[in-house]
Amino acid sequence: MPTPTKPFKVLSTEKKSHRTKAELNKRKQEESALATGKALRERTDIKNNPVAHAEFKRLNNLLKIIEKNDAIYEAVINRYCMISAECHDLEKKREEFFRLIEELRLGFNDTKEYIDDESEQAVLMIEFAREIARIMNSVLNIDAAIHSKRKMLFDLEKENVMTIASALRSIPKKVDPKEEDPLLKILRGG
Repeated sequence: MPTPTKPFKVLSTEKKSHRTKAELNKRKQEESALATGKALRERTDIKNNPVAHAEFKRLNNLLKIIEKNDAIYEAVINRYCMISAECHDLEKKREEFFRLIEELRLGFNDTKEYIDDESEQAVLMIEFAREIARIMNSVLNIDAAIHSKRKMLFDLEKENVMTIASALRSIPKKVDPKEEDPLLKILRGG
């Protein structure tokens, strides 16, 4: 896969492009046509979720820096923020389950000390093991959901970058000649 062409802003700051002024102007026009000129807007559900809201603000600031905080990316950025918040919530639930397991373990150890009968201790141990297994099954389900959400986040990140890059790649490198170059005209004898 060939390296994508550099954006106009990069070419203009480097000041060492082999492209003509016409090619650079065409590139600038084509790049500006890829944007709506409107800033990203945060959806209401994102504003109401503190984690999603914080992520939106962070991404919006980063996109402003690179001048890509355009409304064309609004849906995917809002979706990314919501999935990020959902992932954060699942991680908190997983930690709560781990705290619950630790509390059960401590409670079991305290209770076991007060039971002298070995058969009652065995029943208590079996019941404790069942509860821990049930909770661990929930933890595994949460881990699977987190993994799924992280994959979604990665896919959105990758697609978002690829969308910007593919938009830049879609800009033709050469200007379509509307009229013949005067120098070529003279050289051809015309």
